Formats: sequence, C-alpha cells, structure tokens
Amino acid sequence: MLLPSLDRGLRLAMSLLGALPLATVVHASLAPPSHDVAVVGNYNGPLRPQIHYSPPKGFMNDPNGMFRDNNGIWHYYYQYNPTGLVAGNQHWGHATSPDLYHWTNQPIALFPPKDDLFVLTGSAVVDVNNTSGFFPNQTNGVVAIYTLGQTDGDQSGPQQQTIAYSRDGGYHFTLYEHPIIPSNLTQFRDPKVIWYEDHWVMAVAYSAGFTVGIYTSPNLIDWTHTSNFTGIGSVGVQWECPNMVRMPSYNHRGEREEDQWLLLIGINPGAPKGGSGAEYYLGSFNGTHFTPVDYVTRSVDFGKDNYAGQYFYQQSVEDEPVFMTWASNWQYSHLVPTDQEEWRSAAALPRRTYLKKDKDGVDWKLVSIPYDLSPVMGETLLEKSVAKESKTVVDFSKVESNAVYWEANVTGIPGTGVPGTAVLNFIFDNAALGDQIRGGYYFSSSSWNDFYLDRAGASAFDEDSVFFTDKFSNNSFPEDGKWSMSGVFDRSIVEVFLNRGIDSITSIFFPKKPLTVMTFNTKDLPASIQVSLRVTALESAWAKMARSDGLVWGNQTVA
Repeated sequence: MLLPSLDRGLRLAMSLLGALPLATVVHASLAPPSHDVAVVGNYNGPLRPQIHYSPPKGFMNDPNGMFRDNNGIWHYYYQYNPTGLVAGNQHWGHATSPDLYHWTNQPIALFPPKDDLFVLTGSAVVDVNNTSGFFPNQTNGVVAIYTLGQTDGDQSGPQQQTIAYSRDGGYHFTLYEHPIIPSNLTQFRDPKVIWYEDHWVMAVAYSAGFTVGIYTSPNLIDWTHTSNFTGIGSVGVQWECPNMVRMPSYNHRGEREEDQWLLLIGINPGAPKGGSGAEYYLGSFNGTHFTPVDYVTRSVDFGKDNYAGQYFYQQSVEDEPVFMTWASNWQYSHLVPTDQEEWRSAAALPRRTYLKKDKDGVDWKLVSIPYDLSPVMGETLLEKSVAKESKTVVDFSKVESNAVYWEANVTGIPGTGVPGTAVLNFIFDNAALGDQIRGGYYFSSSSWNDFYLDRAGASAFDEDSVFFTDKFSNNSFPEDGKWSMSGVFDRSIVEVFLNRGIDSITSIFFPKKPLTVMTFNTKDLPASIQVSLRVTALESAWAKMARSDGLVWGNQTVA
C-alpha cells in the first residue's frame, strides 16, 4: 500500500509510525539541526498559533516524555522531524515553560543513534529515588523511555523499547546500551511509564493486535510482563499511544469520590470520525492489572484534531493530571498549508482533567478545561448580556495576536416549550474575503440540544484532502436550566468547551487571510433565557519570546 511517488524516508515513516495518509506530498528539506543549540523559528506567519505550542521549523506530531521539574518548569518533548515538513527522520524535540504557554525551544533532546533507526514515541519520568542507579546523590535524574524503530529496506523492522538518562534535568541524554524490552515485532511501541506505590509500571501498545501490554519494573531496566488489556472498544486498524493515569472523580454535585483509573488509547486509522482519534476506558488498577468497570468506549473529543495525547508525569498522587495532545489528524497532517511558513502541526491547549458523574448518576465524563490562561489573558473586548433576538459584533483586528478567548453563560432555560429554532450562533470571519468558521447551540430538546461547529468556510487546502471533514456536532444538555460555552480562537486552531469542559472539540482550520471579527447572534429565545457574553484578547506568548529580529531563537547556549 505504498505509493511510488513517496520518497523512501516518507515510506519508512508510514510503516514505522502506523498507517499514515496515502497521499502525494511535497517533501521540503530543511537544514540539519545542531546537537547543542535550539532550532530558530519565525512565529509571525498568519497561520501560526500564538498561545499554542508549535515547533520552530519542521514537522511535529505526538507529545512524548513530559514532566514538571523541581523548579516548577514544564518539559515538553515531541515527535519531531527537523529536516522536513512530513513525518520521518524522527527525533525528540524539546521545549520548556514556566506556565505551559511561554515556551523556550531547547536543543533537540534525542537523535537517532543510527541512520536506520527512528526515535519514536515514549515517556519520561523523574527517578527521585535513583532506582535505576544512574543518579548517585541526585533527586532530579530524568529517564526517557521510548521506542527505537528499525528500518528494513522500505518496511518497518523490529520495534524495541529502550531508555536514555539525563543527569542535568532533562536537557542532555545518554543512551542506555541495551534495549530494556527486546523485540522482533514490527508494531510494538509507545511506552508510557508511571510510578505505582513501590514500582514502575509501563503501558505499551501491541498495535496490530489491539492490545495494551502492562509491564512492571523495580529499576526502569528490568521489566516483567504482568497482563494485557484487549478485546473491547473501537479498534480501527491499530492501537497506539496508551496512557494509564489515576484520575480524580466527582459526583454531579461536585463532591470528591474515590479516584478511578483511566486508560487512554489512540486509534489510527479507523477512528470513529475518520483517521486518527482517541478513546478512553475507566477502571481500577492494582499495580499489575487494569480492570475496566464496563465495556463502554468513550471519546476524548468530538472533533478530528485531538490525537496521541499524553499526561505529564506525576511525581506523587497529589499531582493533578495535566494533559496535552497533538492537534491534527493523520488523514491530512501532511497536506495542511502551513508548510509555506516552514512548520506543520501544533499542540492543543494544556488541559486539566477529572472525571464527573452525570446528573443521573449513571455515566462518567472526562472533563477537560484549559490550564490556567491568566499568563496570556489581555484586555476585555466585550462584556454584556443580550436579548432573545440580538446581534453582537466584536472587531479584534487590532489584537496583535489575532487570538481571543470567549465565554457564553446561559441561565433560565425552560425544561419544556423551547422552540426548535431557539439558537445562539457565533461566527469568526473576514468580511473582505468571506472566509469564516461558525458554530452554535440549539436550546430545544426537540433539536437534541445540539452544538455544532462548521469549518467549511476556512479550509484553504480542502481541494487537496477529501478527508478534511468540515462539520461536527454533539449533544450538550443544560443542567438546572444552565448551559455554558467557552473557547479559544488562535489564528488556525479553535477549541471549544461545553458546560465547563463536560464536552470539548479541537479543530484546525486554514483561512486565506486572518479572521478578525467575531459575531454572536441569538434567535427565538424564550424570555426567561439570559445570555451573558464575554470576549477577551489573548496576548501572544511567542512575541514575548522573540528577539529584535522577530525570530524566536530559543536556547542558543552551547553546553
């Protein structure tokens, strides 16, 4: 199933990373990176997000080892091709941040040790007790656990789990000389490691077998297989990127209940909405076995652009779960038009997550809300209440970042008698060109309380990808007559959170020119419904990181 028009590097990436899109692409070549200084990037392009992380140049996909160090600095590693604008030549990129928004690009953390190897997805931990023996007299030693994928001609060779260790807090790594889990399997990857009571636990994907293997270790070097999770859920063509995390749980009144365990799995291709997507299972974990509480498959996001998510390593059970994902889809990630700006792909917003039981006490939802946005919040552009028939226009063309945050809080929604035409719509557009994205919420149960998002009006490359689905919808029910929506618009990515994160959607889009006007419309609302709107400018995180030449240089200190 490999196309002759694809060059060898991309064909290898397709076989090593899974079933990537079979499409002819232009494979741009960028300069080889340095081992000692960060890649320099231009973050001024009209499609470049300003509060979301994106690589300085080249192609980014999965989040990889992620942790917060003892100084409160967040470390974000990611799958990275620094020399091209499609997947292939996989490295681990690295960036650090004090707040998850203002990022300093660091030198590349992990390079392929040989020409026939790719450094694939994995995780990182802080070995505070020096269980590995790599860190005498240290409490900040970092161990990266990841897959080395070997090539065999134009096909995938063995995928083995290996480690590298860092004695300087995660900036420079030394490769351990032997694989920690040798393998002849060609689809065995993406180890995620956590600490459980008195030992390490790894969840790793047997991708073609729709199985997550669970291993344990006392020292990060010697691993024992203890169980498998398999046989339920959506399967698609393969499973990838498993995460297992202890999750705070609350009842519908907001009262804390016993923590549950969440097992997150990526599907690619064949996810329910097409291409790549993520699902999760709830259960218990005893240190060796994950036991699901039911056989329900739950989706992380109701869009198409939320994949390969990973939780930051939690050094203690008190650490809250913080989550980041790749905001793209393998069906079109190689086709998006940001290649003209020498980069492809961004990460979704960092998110806090927890489980909440629905008001009927029957099912659980993974609540997902943006991590504290205050470091990038700017001036208030709008704050008002609107009537049942209204139009409110917010011109944010003078907002330098071309990024805004908005909220709509609704009260007084009747339980019955709401007309099917009662709606709150929003539109982002540029009147001069007609580009737009739009969304809205229908308040009536006869309309199934549907929220929709439509990106058809801002898909500058849609003629190249028949898989760039343009419309999405999701039921979102009021609670006690209340409903809310919040969102972040950031040049070429929008994220919307319904009922304070009970449901969320991540969606990328590509207007021909910047969208600079937001319009709210209400129609046919009953008199009892009150709608409060707020729009706030977001300040560019990257502008603060740029030098006088307009470029973001990152860490240029030679170690």
